[in-house]
Amino acid sequence: MKATFAVAAAAAMAGGVSASTIHNRHAHEGFHAQLEKKAYAAAPIDNSTCGCTTIYSTYYGEATLHNPPPASTSSAASSSSVAPSSTKPLTTAAPTTSSTPIVVPTPVAQTCPTPGVYTFPATTVTLTETTTVCAASTTSVPAGTHTLGGVTTIVETATTVTCPYATVSTSGSVTTSVIETTTYVCPSAGTYTIAPTTTTVTAPTTVVVPVVSTYCPGTYTQPEVVTTIVDTSTVIYCPFDVPATTTAAATTSAAVPVYTTASVVPTTVASSTSTGSSSTATGLTGNGVAPWAITYTPYDSDGSCKSSSAVAEDIAAIAAFGVTAVRVYSTDCDTLPNVGGACADHGLKMILGIYIDAAQCTSNNPTVDEQISSIKEWAQWDLVDLIVVANEAIFNGYCTASELADLINECKSEFSGYTGPYTTTDTVGIWQESTTTDALCDVVDIVGAQAHAYFNSETAAADAGTFVRGQLDIVNAVCPGKEARVLETGWPSAGTCNGVACAGVVEQAAAIASLLLEVSQESVFFSLTDDKWKDGNTDCQCEQHWGCSSALGLTGLSL
Repeated sequence: MKATFAVAAAAAMAGGVSASTIHNRHAHEGFHAQLEKKAYAAAPIDNSTCGCTTIYSTYYGEATLHNPPPASTSSAASSSSVAPSSTKPLTTAAPTTSSTPIVVPTPVAQTCPTPGVYTFPATTVTLTETTTVCAASTTSVPAGTHTLGGVTTIVETATTVTCPYATVSTSGSVTTSVIETTTYVCPSAGTYTIAPTTTTVTAPTTVVVPVVSTYCPGTYTQPEVVTTIVDTSTVIYCPFDVPATTTAAATTSAAVPVYTTASVVPTTVASSTSTGSSSTATGLTGNGVAPWAITYTPYDSDGSCKSSSAVAEDIAAIAAFGVTAVRVYSTDCDTLPNVGGACADHGLKMILGIYIDAAQCTSNNPTVDEQISSIKEWAQWDLVDLIVVANEAIFNGYCTASELADLINECKSEFSGYTGPYTTTDTVGIWQESTTTDALCDVVDIVGAQAHAYFNSETAAADAGTFVRGQLDIVNAVCPGKEARVLETGWPSAGTCNGVACAGVVEQAAAIASLLLEVSQESVFFSLTDDKWKDGNTDCQCEQHWGCSSALGLTGLSL
């Protein structure tokens, strides 16, 4: 996953900021600013009924700024346990804050009425039991009428459920966010949104959406925030840090290679009609309900290797949900015996990966040679759906297309017992280059691409599936006679906004629902869980937050 984009932070509002820097492979690189959105028609979703998997959301992150929407454009304003600050800027007088006692660690909204320097003191909240409250999240929307929030759910059969949801209650002139419960009848399998909020705005605006948030026992700290404000009536949200937890040490550990999603580079030429891919040629498709596959890295949150029992627990949960394959990126952390053994026990297939992390795109690279040797020795070919040689290696400058073609051919020679398909995976833009197709189309059996709608600034979360479907249509045409598959797609549950593409729990749920509708049978969803071991200090602040198991409703994973 490679991209950066411009963000406005509290400490740099006076001049505005933009970034297009190259990070190490823990992070996103080289965001392409001129992304063009394609208009592909999406089938409507009937959200009039139902739900059976409740998605709870919690908002965390750095302090962010937005101008509150005009009263005439918002359908309701939410009250908070903390009253807006009545501070004056420090340049004129010491700020004084008036607020009610904080009982749960929801992000604290502070109002800065005039330009100046503001200081908001640190606050600590301790919870002794799990608490569920109605909190607020924010999302940026263009002018128009928008349906936001609600509870997104996926059902596999006709079901009747009782579901809590966040909404607003009005008494006189006071509007309050509350949690209510409703019963819905699901007439059939599908994806539904329960009790969303509809709002109309006349200009691009940041709106507040009530969400259900659950807080576990622990001590939460909102650190001191010092910020410079250059506009009038600016609201700053001061979030609480998540309490640190203590976990048992893993049985083994290893240096962790980093696997990230790629930025999406749309083409200027694409079919306006969704063609899809035939499932008969490659057999690489899902079961019609869950995604075809999901990415899996056998690491604990600190980057150490998971135990074989934890891996087995994860794979069992993936299989129970209906996913048919898992994509792994390398052979470290006993991936082949542990993940492979669990897949054999639960009837899953594997998408094997050979990872390249340096500019030596041959088996003379010790890391590459070790992976080839491990796979050759393991040789459980009946478990393998697909072998992916390299992950964005051309995009990263580690391989030329011709070098990568030679390495794929070498792998075919080494893995003589394997008769299934081979590919590599890279950005759509890389596949559109003639040097890529000239070298690789005769070597690969399918075209593997990374497609993340979040990195297109004109694609909102609810349109993620339509966007990725368009990208899939593009790569289906780059190698005549060769089908394409999306080997990474998803949406982050936390991070910054990239145009109308905003990270967040609510947004992720909408994006995953859209991806399931449009491309689930030809895509690998990224990723099973959040990757806390990655570098979180990137421009998008999203690198650690692509875990989509909650948005999918996939439960039973190891802790």
